[in-house]
Amino acid sequence: METGKRKMRRFSVYRIIEHWGIILTSLVLFATGLCQRFWYVDSAQWFILKMGGVDTVRWIHRYAGVLFSFGLVFHIAVAAAGVFRGMWESSMLIRKEDLQDAVRNIRYYFGLEERQARCDRYDYMEKFEYWTILIGGFLMMTTGAVLWLPTLFTRFLPGEVIPAAKALHSNEALLIFLINAIWHIYNAIFSPEAFPLDTTIFTGYISRERMLREHPVELARIEGVEVEELLGNGNR
Repeated sequence: METGKRKMRRFSVYRIIEHWGIILTSLVLFATGLCQRFWYVDSAQWFILKMGGVDTVRWIHRYAGVLFSFGLVFHIAVAAAGVFRGMWESSMLIRKEDLQDAVRNIRYYFGLEERQARCDRYDYMEKFEYWTILIGGFLMMTTGAVLWLPTLFTRFLPGEVIPAAKALHSNEALLIFLINAIWHIYNAIFSPEAFPLDTTIFTGYISRERMLREHPVELARIEGVEVEELLGNGNR
């Protein structure tokens, strides 16, 4: 990553490709899954018919789920290997500083603090969103496998696991959809800091001004200075 430039490298090409994979598979899963849950809605029935019937929709959903599951497992494997080999820091782990940052920002919004929290590579909101979707993704993967192969799983699990998996799969899918539609899309598009679109994950670059504002701890570490010195050089 270069310093002294207006644009700074934040994400690698691998992360950009990975994000595109998540976007595309998630869109297919949402489209083919929600139309099955809300099959009685006219638009859902229209979509199912256009796709060639419910059997076709189900197979597309399953194969997209396989691709999503592979991407999820590969993401965890690469991240664990990178941290274990010392290539990356465990920057997505939730720490006590994240709770302190959340409390500080709440106090700041109510006028009880003079400044906002100074965050590192990822702030507490990004970590909350990441872990919510990651844990939800594993839940979707396991319950989807149970629903796809019910006779296999009921050989060693009670039959009640099937309706339980159906309820969990459907409701968790709706929760993840709402998190993406409301929280993530707002932060990536409609937030005043990002509008009209946060292009960082697509280009891999972020402006130094935004790094200073949102991730001053990381920027100070990159430039080899103290945070107070960085924020005190007329950049606040």
